Amino acid sequence: MIYILALIAIFVYSGYAAPQNLFFGASKCGYSSCNAVKHGMINVHLVPHTHDDVGWLKTVDQYYYGDKNDIQIAGVQYILDSVIPELINDPNKRFIYVEIAFFARWWREQSDSMRHAVKGLVNEGRLEFILGGWCMNDEAATHYNAIIDQHTIGFEFLRQNFKECGRPRVAWQIDPFGHSRELASLFAQMGFDGLFFGRLDYQDKDNRLNKKTMEMIWKGSPKNLGSRSELFTGALYSGYGPPSGFCWDTICGDSPIMLSSSFMFQAKHYQTKHLIWTMGSDFQYSNAHTWYKNLDKLIKYANAMQSNGSKVNLLYSTPSCYLDQLNKAGLKWTTKEDDFFPYASRGHGFWTGYFTSRATLKYYVRRTNNFLQVTKQMDALALLEDTDNSTYNIVILREAMGVAQHHDAVSGTEKQAVAYDYAERLANGVNECQKVVNDAYGKLMPLKTVKPPGHSFCTLLNISSCAFTEQNKMFQLHIYNPIARSVIYYVRLPVVGSEYNVVGPDGKPIQNQIVPIASDTMRIPERKGSLAKHELVFNTTLQPLGFTTYFIQMTSAKKTKTLETTKVKQLTGTEDTVLSNKYISLTFDGSSGLLSKMENLEKKISIKLNQQLGYYIGHDGNNSKDEFVASGAYIFRPSSNNVHMFDKPQLKLKNYIKQGEIVQELTQSFSSWATESFILYENAKWAEIQWTVGPIPINDKKGKEVISQYTTDLQTDSLFYTDANGREILQRKRDYRSTWTLNQSEPIAGNYYPVNSRTYMQDTDKDIRFSVLTDRSQGGSSIKDGQLEIMVHRRLLHDDALGVGEPLNETGSDGKGLVVRGSHFIFLDTIKESAAVQRPFAEELFMAPQLSFTNAQMKYSDWSKQYRTMWSGVKKTLPPNIHLLTLEQFAGTGPVPSQDQPFLLRLEHMFEVDEDVDLSKPVNVTLQDLFTTFEITSATELTLGANLPLNQLERLKWMSEDSKTTPINESRIKYEPLKLGDDLTVTLNPMQIRTFQIQIKSRQ
Repeated sequence: MIYILALIAIFVYSGYAAPQNLFFGASKCGYSSCNAVKHGMINVHLVPHTHDDVGWLKTVDQYYYGDKNDIQIAGVQYILDSVIPELINDPNKRFIYVEIAFFARWWREQSDSMRHAVKGLVNEGRLEFILGGWCMNDEAATHYNAIIDQHTIGFEFLRQNFKECGRPRVAWQIDPFGHSRELASLFAQMGFDGLFFGRLDYQDKDNRLNKKTMEMIWKGSPKNLGSRSELFTGALYSGYGPPSGFCWDTICGDSPIMLSSSFMFQAKHYQTKHLIWTMGSDFQYSNAHTWYKNLDKLIKYANAMQSNGSKVNLLYSTPSCYLDQLNKAGLKWTTKEDDFFPYASRGHGFWTGYFTSRATLKYYVRRTNNFLQVTKQMDALALLEDTDNSTYNIVILREAMGVAQHHDAVSGTEKQAVAYDYAERLANGVNECQKVVNDAYGKLMPLKTVKPPGHSFCTLLNISSCAFTEQNKMFQLHIYNPIARSVIYYVRLPVVGSEYNVVGPDGKPIQNQIVPIASDTMRIPERKGSLAKHELVFNTTLQPLGFTTYFIQMTSAKKTKTLETTKVKQLTGTEDTVLSNKYISLTFDGSSGLLSKMENLEKKISIKLNQQLGYYIGHDGNNSKDEFVASGAYIFRPSSNNVHMFDKPQLKLKNYIKQGEIVQELTQSFSSWATESFILYENAKWAEIQWTVGPIPINDKKGKEVISQYTTDLQTDSLFYTDANGREILQRKRDYRSTWTLNQSEPIAGNYYPVNSRTYMQDTDKDIRFSVLTDRSQGGSSIKDGQLEIMVHRRLLHDDALGVGEPLNETGSDGKGLVVRGSHFIFLDTIKESAAVQRPFAEELFMAPQLSFTNAQMKYSDWSKQYRTMWSGVKKTLPPNIHLLTLEQFAGTGPVPSQDQPFLLRLEHMFEVDEDVDLSKPVNVTLQDLFTTFEITSATELTLGANLPLNQLERLKWMSEDSKTTPINESRIKYEPLKLGDDLTVTLNPMQIRTFQIQIKSRQ
């Protein structure tokens, strides 16, 4: 038999495909493909695997090709080249692979015969894909929209190439630094049967080992989605590496196999007679023969001892095979309802710094995801075809975004050169997708067969720089709104003139305001070459899921009474200063210049509110012992618990206010490198605080971690709240963990949590909630009652010895230190009514309008004869609590009639149960006749990852200790097929996301 297998392997590598019926036989993937266990014994499931970071110390390309091995010995292509022959030669062996970004690249380089051989291994369950995302994403700094997308592209690659046997059944988050409850919920909705991860807080792990609760049922959305969000979850005993002494990769120093008592020791801490051993680690198996030869010996010698009474049985296995045996054990498992943040690896090693590390990259990832959604929508609405090259262009950005979600990418824990590479990949993808947007406008905009002028884009508007608006005296502004309802948006364009006329899409003049660009903006190095000294500001109402065009022209003199100029007022007295509109009022103390009060004029509530910038000094330890842990890319560890606040007198002399009808601004200069502008628009129910921080000075040889601190008179009882990946809200309690009794060793860093989109605190007696929404992922906490703080920027001079090998010292384009610009949005409301304002606003932040420009020398009257100035992609707006999460052209998961085109559509309910009296109710949405350019002819509901019709999904069923009933004769959870009315009406419940493959017919 061995001779036959070897002979077939020679045929495969000689370019001949092995006969299907001789070598592979029928598909036997999934749980039925597992090697047999021995009942009554401790079965040790040996899982050969490699963990391949999609960039970290080296770039993605360097890791794949094996370049720069002086930094780290790693070459992914050689791992796959080495593993496949070993699997072919021995049907007993198993291997799992995770990161599809690497596998897809390897796959595209293979011959047909090799692809055939690999498909056979997958069909027999011997090569199994686990997780299946484009990468193993971070869980703290990632937004749920991007998480879903990056798994979808990985799933779709596997579906197209390996069909049902390529569908992953187990999630595998072995390396991320803390774990989000929201991701567990998303994984459950994707159809996973279980999740395994490698890192959990050292105190939590000790407690769970003692109580045998390392494996549990994680309730991902207990209040909203219930059982459908539950996911069996296991924390791995040895992280994700092999037990000590059992690493046999060429880069390991362990001796050949030696048996030990490791099996029995681990078994004491788990409930079943099954153990999982992760036999592999970072970029291992480039010489798979060495690994497998020692594993063969380990299995042989260990199992031979059964004849002498040993109760240990070793076998090649996979995480899904191990999971299957746990399920068959029929036990009741403990449950968990909170998350696994923050993660600490030791007493002074809290991995909470990366919540903020590389703040500009985090912002760029968020905005690029925004543009990707815009591009996919416009591609779908314009019904672009492959002849337009749109599929290719979008794939470039989709894959770049997928890579950017990696747990050493958006997390900010990579080397500087790798961070540059991530940004460059995103920039290349954006450039390609700008072509798609141009093509879409070319089809959606014309009234006649006249092609519109090409669109230009400005990617530095956040720092008030745009060559197009600075160099053109007459131009058109086109704003695409990716939200399927009308949105009020405040346009800010950097300009060189002081007088402008703005004409709206209906030909009527638009009131506008010229605002001087503040000095703190002027000093940003990346603005070098920008000519703008002013910003043109005006208010717009945008078409739902469509575009609106405005006509802008510089004038030499004021030609309309609607133009509002800005008066600049220096603050030198001691009187209070007030910014207010009909909803919000902000009062600034005359003696200090600091914010002192915030009022909601509509609800007649107010709080004392002080806001300041400050910083912690980063600990400069040498990491030799726990007490010497340094603050670095991963670790946040201040040298003391005191915040260094800036001098108030220095603040007072540099305050100035810009007053106008459309927008009011007050700027504060805390120092030459830390400034803020308070911005209040005429009809806004929120105030924006735009902060500009950097370059953080290091001439004192001290690293610094800058925070924005909000202090109120609210009674908060140690409680505050943060979002999870932009979706559900979790309650946090200072110095407390619900799973174990916390021994708090870092009162600042140990209370930090991810703030992906918002954080708030509330006083239940006063029925007041104060909230801060962010424009990117950051770390935040409430160190004192009535106080919130959010970290905005970090610059450190010491590595934290967790692998990256260099300090987090971003120097910026001028080499002096990175300047970071961002915004917080503050809200004051009643507890019961706050979500109605904040949920839609958070949607508008991550799905912001996309601006583009043309410079046709045409007035409105001429333009409007040839091109549309207003257009909506929907015939009716979606309800205010429903978000159009995904609209894109999609290959599909099943047979599609040739006359139809398959699209992917996701709708989500944005509100939680009981979050709002009206908006938390279930909603019906009719898909029929919803879109303008096409009609939906049929819809098939899919899993969240869009790789299986929902009515074909069966998930393993588990019993928990808090179950009210014990299931009988039912081991699978079956999902009922979607029931659609004649008009394709669907119902969405709170926090529910529903995914559809829709077939469409063009109306054009």
